[in-house]
Amino acid sequence: MINAQSLSIRERHLKKLAHRGAIQIGEITVMTEVSIFNQGKKQPIKASEIDPTFKYELQKIPGAEKILRCFQCGTCTSDCPIARFSDTYRPRTLIHMAQLGLKDRVLNSDTLWLCAACFTCTDRCPQNIDVDSVIRVFRNLAVEKGCIPQMFCDQAQNIVETGYAYKMPQTRIKKRESQSLPPLPKGNTEALKKLLKGIKFFERVQPIQKPQGENKNEP
Repeated sequence: MINAQSLSIRERHLKKLAHRGAIQIGEITVMTEVSIFNQGKKQPIKASEIDPTFKYELQKIPGAEKILRCFQCGTCTSDCPIARFSDTYRPRTLIHMAQLGLKDRVLNSDTLWLCAACFTCTDRCPQNIDVDSVIRVFRNLAVEKGCIPQMFCDQAQNIVETGYAYKMPQTRIKKRESQSLPPLPKGNTEALKKLLKGIKFFERVQPIQKPQGENKNEP
């Protein structure tokens, strides 16, 4: 039975929720102005950003099956050698955002690409989560979405063109010649292209081929 006292209690509860930036939907309280630290900045979370199915999609991908086991103890971050020198890279923050359904924030995060894949987080996780594999899954999804840092695009393009991740400058080549060092072996780029065929990452970084006879000087 609803009486005046219960209504008064509910009104006070709703006022508190409104003050905190929340709304009541049936028996569910939805926070509309919750904030999370992402890349070193406190950023409000909007309800429109949340994809409630994202965490379940991740569970179906090899490497991220245990993502819901994370209870944010912070072991991965406290032991991470990258986190010691970076104020923004926090593995548990990325996993937390994924659990909340902040798909776009996870895949667009620049810090996602700082992981060194040293497996320290995986070795020390009390929940036996393959944290490094979860980060790898995030990266693969980011690549499928086209969220690739330019540095990695450049390295991939160099690999396809020369077989090396970095282009050897002419000054370095001349210095080797002056010291009578043998020339560097040339990469088998044709075999490499066949090997990488079908890999989405390398397909995305391929340069756009211009039609033959096109005037390169045209604006």
